[in-house]
Amino acid sequence: MSLYPLKFKPILKERLWGGTKLKQVLGKEISSDITGESWELSGVNGDVSIVANGELKGGSLQELIEKYPEDLLGKGVLERFGREFPVLIKFIDAKQDLSIQLHPNDELAKKRHNSFGKTEMWYVMDADKDAELIVGFNKTVTKEEYAKSIEDNTLLDLLNYEKVSEGDTFFINTGKIHAIGAGVLLAEIQQTSDITYRVFDFNRKDKDGKYRELHTDLALDAIDYEKKDDFKIAYSQDKDKVNAMVTCPYFTTNFLDLTQPLEVDVTNRNSFTIYLCVEGAASITNEFGQVDLQKGQTILVPAVSKTIHINTTKAKLLEVTI
Repeated sequence: MSLYPLKFKPILKERLWGGTKLKQVLGKEISSDITGESWELSGVNGDVSIVANGELKGGSLQELIEKYPEDLLGKGVLERFGREFPVLIKFIDAKQDLSIQLHPNDELAKKRHNSFGKTEMWYVMDADKDAELIVGFNKTVTKEEYAKSIEDNTLLDLLNYEKVSEGDTFFINTGKIHAIGAGVLLAEIQQTSDITYRVFDFNRKDKDGKYRELHTDLALDAIDYEKKDDFKIAYSQDKDKVNAMVTCPYFTTNFLDLTQPLEVDVTNRNSFTIYLCVEGAASITNEFGQVDLQKGQTILVPAVSKTIHINTTKAKLLEVTI
């Protein structure tokens, strides 16, 4: 089987904080008015992506990994992560504020949950006027100060707020307290993990009238209490070239603002390549096939590819590799 660029069926998630931008801005086929997440590419148990195009249509990502492990993932990825797909790609629409949360590091996640931790990044695709994110503390705090703020319901006073607009990019280390604010639509690239410690949820109740579970005690030893200005990413936006955005042990993300076709030599990449279209449209071709990519869509180019041709007159893409 020739491994052409693969598109997958979005896995749509209703959330109490979700809205309609995934449908209105990104063109997802959604009837619900509270869809908060579109999982674009996932190997998470119970939510494994299904191929939507070509001869392999209807097969799962995991089935492809089992059948073509090195050709799909790349030798380097296979050696590091085995046959578990190492990243999870999402689009997130926050009509309301998300809960304030954080994620444990690999060591803690392995010990407690037999899972990877969750390092992630955000690229803001759309933001209402004055929309904000919460990222980190506004001063260094002690564990005791933090615990008291939870007890006194004053946590919000300790947090750092960042006004955002389209194109803003944030890197969220494990341990960093954070929340996506109301009015923000973003692309999220993260380690494959669903381990989240929720510490404050604005005293909201779910559709059954219940408060959502908080993870107050688990979070205490997972939080980075130090104020750090290490989260907002400055990156070049030069047209018609590959601009580096984020490089970390779990993924590398580049930004492409294209006004003409681009050829990408991936002979020595030794990893699959993912493209998220955040503006415009393009067609992506490797040696085995071609797929069209619209705003709000994601494709996976298998590692066996040697050259990727991107044909477009106007597109902004995020390129993700390992």
